[in-house]
Amino acid sequence: MDDTQLNEELIDSLFAIRTRVHGELKELAREAGLTDTQTDVLWRLSRAEEMTARRLSDLLQCDASTATSMIDRLEKRGLVRRVPHPTDRRAKIIQLTPEGCALRDRVIEHTTRHSPFARLDRESRLRLHALLREVSEGAPTPGRNDHDKAQQQ
Repeated sequence: MDDTQLNEELIDSLFAIRTRVHGELKELAREAGLTDTQTDVLWRLSRAEEMTARRLSDLLQCDASTATSMIDRLEKRGLVRRVPHPTDRRAKIIQLTPEGCALRDRVIEHTTRHSPFARLDRESRLRLHALLREVSEGAPTPGRNDHDKAQQQ
């Protein structure tokens, strides 16, 4: 298999994994009365200590007004609240409410229970994690070279 074909198959695999994870979340979103994107927002809010609407729009790759509308709908449902930013008076931090935390916990539990990575042993998941971070961040993962050297010895 040449490099072009290998890269195409890797991309195919990523799309297949995304489709599978998205399908699992879609089921939970429907049960919770949320859109897929609102479920994604809950996931993203659970992964960051501090999240502004601007940061959320960057992560979701949408414009700020779309993120704001989504936050408005989640706020009306009592799942998030806006609080003043500690250093920027113009910005608000988006936080999960207790009800939002409970739903976020359901999303996390459901997603991890149905994870396509669960079939891999822990060591394989750790290696995959390091490789995916390296690819997604565009820089070598700290300690990876040490791990590679240990594997070669």
